[in-house]
Amino acid sequence: MSVSDLWEGFDALDPETITGPVWDEPVPLSARRELPIFPVHALPGWLGDMVAAVAEETQTPVDLAGCLGLAVLATAAGGRATVCVRGNWREPVNLFTAVALDPGNRKSANFALMTRPLLAVEKTLVELSGPVRAEAETTARLAKAAADKAAAKAVNAEPGMRDQLTAEAVSLAQTADELTVPAKPQLVADDVTPENLTTLLAEQGGRISVMSAEGDIFDIIAGRYSGKPNLGVFLKGHAGDMVRVNRQGRDAQHIEAPAVTMGLAIQPEVLDSIGRVDGADGRGLLARFLYSKPVSLVGRRSLTPALIPEQVSDTYTRQLAGLAMALADWTDPAVLILSSEADAVMLAYQRVTESRIGKGGSLAPIVKWASKRDGAVASIAGLLHLATHPDNRWTLPIEAATVAAATELGDYFTAHALEVFDAMGADPAQEAAHTVLSHLRENQTPEFTKRPLFRDLPRGDFPAMADLDPALSLLEEHGWIRQQPQPARTGRGRPPSPRYQTHPSLTRG
Repeated sequence: MSVSDLWEGFDALDPETITGPVWDEPVPLSARRELPIFPVHALPGWLGDMVAAVAEETQTPVDLAGCLGLAVLATAAGGRATVCVRGNWREPVNLFTAVALDPGNRKSANFALMTRPLLAVEKTLVELSGPVRAEAETTARLAKAAADKAAAKAVNAEPGMRDQLTAEAVSLAQTADELTVPAKPQLVADDVTPENLTTLLAEQGGRISVMSAEGDIFDIIAGRYSGKPNLGVFLKGHAGDMVRVNRQGRDAQHIEAPAVTMGLAIQPEVLDSIGRVDGADGRGLLARFLYSKPVSLVGRRSLTPALIPEQVSDTYTRQLAGLAMALADWTDPAVLILSSEADAVMLAYQRVTESRIGKGGSLAPIVKWASKRDGAVASIAGLLHLATHPDNRWTLPIEAATVAAATELGDYFTAHALEVFDAMGADPAQEAAHTVLSHLRENQTPEFTKRPLFRDLPRGDFPAMADLDPALSLLEEHGWIRQQPQPARTGRGRPPSPRYQTHPSLTRG
């Protein structure tokens, strides 16, 4: 009997019938950047200590308190100091910062701890200005009464006296009109419209800060109340460009050098909505923010963290309040200059920026933002200088080490800006697929069904089970998972949840 006769009647076996389908090498998803952590060591000691302590007690990424730390410095000093970089190049020391974090990351607690000294200073300024405001109100009221009395006297005067009394009434009316009553001092605003922001700038000597643990300000900028975007005061308030507003029925408002600071903590999806605001990109609003997109600690937090040391909190309060109070009454901004060594560091950083923003450069995709990078570094250097030298901050030039620390912060914000602008234009399925893939890899899941997977994933990322579909489809297209054939249905009821196998590489140690 031949060998062929032995195999007669047997079907040839496909190897995959025994081993299962062979897996090809999966196609990587678009790479996620490894984003740097906020360099706390670049901050002055008293501020860095508070940032680290707040992050520890609240169990939040240090990036949140770090960005708020820069914003509170800018609130204290904004509009009261400017950095003379070189020649006529000057940068104000106000900043726009935006940290993107999901709900549940204790953003409000961070804001309360970091802004408390500013609110205390604001209260003190209100109390100190009380007698001045009371005197101004009384003087204005008396002047108005005198003008009204003179006008009435002129009306009833004999013809020979009418011209003289009219002239006196006009003079008194002009005097009364020129008298102004100072507004209550205010350093920080929250839910404010562009129109109200302009009024606050006019009342507060050209400076105001918007500090918020929510992203509502972007809805307002986009036209929540007006029906159309209103970017002007934010654009000019960041750069210090003159603001002139003339509205029917209201006094004209003129702010020579406005200084708006913004310190915001927003949900990541708000970044997408910012990008869709009409004119936000084209007019440069997006390019004015220093972005941070840290990794949430939710699920990995210590339940018994170290509390903020009293000495750290007291030193922070004293230093920040001292800076804010020292600058409160300044009208002409202090001009901070660079030492020759600091100028060399700044120039070297400029050369790096310039080499990377051209066609094909690493910063070309965010050229609008990167074109403002050097100015932001100069502003940060000014803030660090003010915070480092509490006693003689006006007389000393900014040192090379201070500019070097500012450039390190500039590199941090650059890396995060690249990620943020990528995300604004990215396919949402990519981010969702990354989330699912990370979950499968961390849990070394050889197979799964859709419904239990949905229960295990963050509800903020996948509100409904249908939100999983684009991510699963993308992972299947890239060869990371494969759906198993559905078993034949028997009887009625809900169909079984789709079952998937994962690529063997996800279950290797």
